[in-house]
Amino acid sequence: MIDIRPATQSDQLPLGRLGAALMRQHHASDPRRFLLTDRPEEGYGRFLVGLLANPDYLVLVAERANEVVGYVLAGLEPTSWRDLRGPCGFIHDVYVHESARREGTGQSLLRAAIAWVHSRGMSQVVLWSKSGNDSAQRLFAKLGFRDTMIEMTLDEVP
Repeated sequence: MIDIRPATQSDQLPLGRLGAALMRQHHASDPRRFLLTDRPEEGYGRFLVGLLANPDYLVLVAERANEVVGYVLAGLEPTSWRDLRGPCGFIHDVYVHESARREGTGQSLLRAAIAWVHSRGMSQVVLWSKSGNDSAQRLFAKLGFRDTMIEMTLDEVP
């Protein structure tokens, strides 16, 4: 059984492992676009628990048998003229360890984050998804998300 709960400072190590796995997954798909640092476990864990005291961010973990197997990071965003959108909730990360996939873990994390955004008075929730991550995009669509933007990156002038 998977339990969804707020992250705590004591979750720094497992959050770091999961965040580093997300970072590596992205970097492997496009190393020119996505950052990979030395010791990403330390940096990502520190980054995530550093947000815990900020009321505009939410970090939840999915726990199975006292082991953290997933997490979601969401935040509240003001109106953005740059992005041409009003205030919204933004889901920055969602990651589930391979051992806990296809069991509803990601869906539970996302539903909890969406509920938090709505409880904070925001009606719109936005997220970005790495191209080629078809299984995640199917999950997002199942929850009602729709395609709205495509990010394109230019590394060198042709």
